[in-house]
Amino acid sequence: MVGKRRYDDRCAVAHGLDLVGERWALLVVRDLLLGPKRFTDLRTGMPGASPDVLTQRLRELQAAGIVQRRKLAPPAGSWVYELTAWGSELEPIVTALGRWSSRSRSMPSGAPISVDSLMLSLRALFDPAAADGFAATVGLRLGEDRFRVRIEDGRIDVTRDDAVDADVTVDTDPAVLTALLHEGRRPAEAERSGELRLDGDRATARRFLKLFPLPEPAGPAADPE
Repeated sequence: MVGKRRYDDRCAVAHGLDLVGERWALLVVRDLLLGPKRFTDLRTGMPGASPDVLTQRLRELQAAGIVQRRKLAPPAGSWVYELTAWGSELEPIVTALGRWSSRSRSMPSGAPISVDSLMLSLRALFDPAAADGFAATVGLRLGEDRFRVRIEDGRIDVTRDDAVDADVTVDTDPAVLTALLHEGRRPAEAERSGELRLDGDRATARRFLKLFPLPEPAGPAADPE
């Protein structure tokens, strides 16, 4: 980690920032929470990070014991990055940070969101009270990405997997799913436009889409420039 800025403070919070506080580092962790990825996959999820910067962050996270690199078994044979067991312990921290920052009045709501970020937002915004008495498996097909979402006993589990046992499968894109979740767009209208396909129980899909309310904004509105 030659040249990396450090706090040199015995405080554990400061040391945590030494480990994951550099720009893009925590986003690398975010994009590995749902499973291993190739370098090219990480670049897709973080288009603003140059290849050199991303390479440097991965080296630093490997040196810190947060990320590891391994080669997949044949026939794939490609190299992937994944979180170590210790690195995976950052999940509740990342989820809590997402939940906390979603209350910011300056949240750039019009900016694009990656598929992995959207899936992790389901964990961060899930409302157990709204899911009372609801148990279902929902399959999400977002382009080439497949996810299995299981909701039961007020808990949510999101995994990168094809949900062959789904009660309903939602086939759309991240922008449309975001609109359905948070912008009041109606599923029936999205179906009519061809931007959404539901395969299975529609009542389950409608209930599912209501389980992730945005929290009330915190603090006063920003002063105009």
